[in-house]
Amino acid sequence: MSRYHSTEGIVLRTYKLGEADRIIVILSPDRGMIRAVAKGVRKTKSKFGSRLEQTTHVALQIHVGKSELDLITQVETINYFPKIREDFDRLTKAAAMLEAVDQIALPGEPAEAMHQMLLKALKSLELRSSPLLVSGFFLKLMALEGTNPEVSHCVNCSEKNVVAYSASEGGLLCQDHKKGTSVSSEAVALLQNILGGELGKALNAPESNATKEVEGLATKAIEHFLERRMRSTKMLNT
Repeated sequence: MSRYHSTEGIVLRTYKLGEADRIIVILSPDRGMIRAVAKGVRKTKSKFGSRLEQTTHVALQIHVGKSELDLITQVETINYFPKIREDFDRLTKAAAMLEAVDQIALPGEPAEAMHQMLLKALKSLELRSSPLLVSGFFLKLMALEGTNPEVSHCVNCSEKNVVAYSASEGGLLCQDHKKGTSVSSEAVALLQNILGGELGKALNAPESNATKEVEGLATKAIEHFLERRMRSTKMLNT
């Protein structure tokens, strides 16, 4: 039996369908990932206009039928995030966060916490482009999934003095268990800020060698968790 459903969501990505339509992939709080067709959206006079572009936060009505794809019948913009769209650096950061969510969210599974986390990150990015916003998002997203790296002590022996990071080992390592990538004490402090309840402090950190270290480690962590390379992070490093 078909039915209509009203919800909100963030557009993660879109791709072409036929000559005039697009499939829109959306993260919603109540239904998780939604894949729905926007008919005629590629036409000049489409009723949807530009409201279904990547990163847009929308309110929408969908027609849920027997097909795997829903049908978008109405959509209104809640937040367009214009500064993200106008700035290449912000747009690449947004794309990396959207890609990570796209790989984790499941259709039909409520994702209220994930939706709120992504929305908060996009709002923060709209205000300013923090060097550690994407890294913080990756690590907090892993924490939400219960798989965040151990950063408070050596993952193998609980030694507080840590000098390296290994994604395969699941976190930071001491001198005796050192393997993977060497990590500075400054980067360790930032990792502990992010996962220890002081994310705001980490987001206020100016760009430095330590923030670049954390970016690399967070990318290694999320890619190990996803078991795939992140396409969007290549743009962050160019």
